[in-house]
Amino acid sequence: MSSSFRDVIRNVFSNRNILVISITTSLWSICNMSWRPYWSLYLKHVLKASIPVVGMLSMIQSSSQLLFQLPGGILADKFGRRRIIVYGTVFRLIPPIIYLLATTWVHVIPALLISAMASIYMPAFNAIIADSLPHRQRGAGYGAYRMITSLPRIFMPFIGGIVMDMLGYEEGVRVFLFATIFASIVIIIARAKFLEETLVREGRSRSARTTFTSAFEVPRTIWVMMVVATLGGFALRLVMPFMSIYAIEIIGLTNTQLGLVQTLGSVISTLLSMPGGMLSDRFGRKPMILATRCITPLTTWGITIVKNFPQYLTVQLIGSVGAALGGGIWGFAGGPAWQALVADLIPREKRGTIMGTIGTITGVVGAPSSWIGGYIWNNYTPQMPFNISLILGLLAAVIFGLFVKEPRKREE
Repeated sequence: MSSSFRDVIRNVFSNRNILVISITTSLWSICNMSWRPYWSLYLKHVLKASIPVVGMLSMIQSSSQLLFQLPGGILADKFGRRRIIVYGTVFRLIPPIIYLLATTWVHVIPALLISAMASIYMPAFNAIIADSLPHRQRGAGYGAYRMITSLPRIFMPFIGGIVMDMLGYEEGVRVFLFATIFASIVIIIARAKFLEETLVREGRSRSARTTFTSAFEVPRTIWVMMVVATLGGFALRLVMPFMSIYAIEIIGLTNTQLGLVQTLGSVISTLLSMPGGMLSDRFGRKPMILATRCITPLTTWGITIVKNFPQYLTVQLIGSVGAALGGGIWGFAGGPAWQALVADLIPREKRGTIMGTIGTITGVVGAPSSWIGGYIWNNYTPQMPFNISLILGLLAAVIFGLFVKEPRKREE
């Protein structure tokens, strides 16, 4: 590892909050990524959900999440990041317990709503990371954080695929849900004990009305990025719940092959995430983000023209390279360059509220996307949602390229 890499790692992980968040997020990801790639298949084959129902369940989760983003952001800026993160993590323990007890897809709905309630801590979570990273190395810092939290989970989709092929979806998913429950308990204890507050109040705290009003006082670039994130998030959610089903039932992959593809993709995106962040610090956020915004819709659509495992693997690995460059592809969250640009543009004292507002607005538009994708799949062709996703994703890239400008001075 070069001295610059070592310096970034040392600077980023010398911060106690980043260390705690990284370890606990890694533990969650190890368990979650063992079964999450096969969740749509579990719903379809074990809980007897049709393709439109799979889309509807995804819509319920994403639409209910948006209800908690703005309140979560306001609470994070008013009462601090740490408390909201701990309470939200407690709620995160409940859904896997309900999943274990579910015997039909209808039983999953309460768990989705509780999981959405747990997302109230996401604005605080994003804000505490932004607050804790060194601002002069913010892109590299996000990249280092992404790399460290991704490393432990790299092989879990592959291991999960082997387990699914050996035990079947029902028993395979249940094994990993038990592990997720245990990990959640450990995470709650660690975050409650070791996280430190980063919000320093100067003078009188702002009223709730003032805090709410400030959510709409953002730079023009943030509004443009919101449009880009909304279009891109809608495009990706249109097909994401169905990608594993498409790979298994239409292309003809095995669960082990699907897991291997996700593992190799994780290796690439993990190893390149920190270099991508460092490049964004040196050459700017915009080129890295624009590259991701172009590559992601092309490779997502690309699975509809492949015929076998080697072709599917190639397309997905190219997509992993694009994702590693740092553009935000999941709503307003995303890679190192995207997150760094957001932090550059938003002052510390407003980060929670504004991030929550943006999450709410992008979520409102993106909420019905997965249900629409399922409807189109079921009533037209499985390929049509991917075609629409391609068009919307590339449109988002064009808007970003034309209208987003980086700030001359980066916010500390």
